Amino acid sequence: MSLALKVEYAHERKIRLRNKVYYRINHLPIWIWVFFLAPGPLTFDLFERGGSIWNWIWLGVVIVATAIAGRFSQLPGVEARPYILRFNEDKPNPLYRRICYTFAWNALLNFALLNLAGLIAAVATGRWMLKQIYQNGYFPVLGFVLLLGLAGVLPRARRSTKGEGFERRYFYGTVWSVTFAQTILLILWKTLPRAHYTDVIKLASFVATLCAIGVVSTFGLLPRTRPILPGELMVAD
Repeated sequence: MSLALKVEYAHERKIRLRNKVYYRINHLPIWIWVFFLAPGPLTFDLFERGGSIWNWIWLGVVIVATAIAGRFSQLPGVEARPYILRFNEDKPNPLYRRICYTFAWNALLNFALLNLAGLIAAVATGRWMLKQIYQNGYFPVLGFVLLLGLAGVLPRARRSTKGEGFERRYFYGTVWSVTFAQTILLILWKTLPRAHYTDVIKLASFVATLCAIGVVSTFGLLPRTRPILPGELMVAD
């Protein structure tokens, strides 16, 4: 039995002209987390050894900065009014949206790619080199993602919001896939003994979860992964 792609139509979506306070507050921790993860080796140290005073200092800086940005409606979802109301409109994508979504893509792709590289290396060589991989690989990947964002290549970080109805599903599909896969990997990392066969299990589970959730998202079966087809009005979350 084939699965049909589930879609939404812009004219059927409920329109809101202002974001409620709880909606804005609920989005704020998302951006705190995105920018808190930005210094990758510092984040690696947090998960490896419980972190240091520098993690707390950086968290404080991020909380203050995002609170100020949110107060002035410079974070997606934290705006007083939604920026995007009309689907398929060729509207300039504000700089704050492009910056935020570029760093969000980095949080999604960078950690997933480096963890995947560490798992493959562990299975192939029998040695864990994840710390070295983060120290040498994180910032080059970050730089590459930032260049893609600057060039307007990344979904939701393009110069125009014209493709938002499809770009949001690519973004949230990646969010679902990476979040599930990273969570399962963390659980296995903490619970399984260190051995070659458990490294194989971790790698297989990580890749299988990425693929499975990716397929489910492709068919629009997870929240915010359905394409929004052209219509009259829409609100982009």
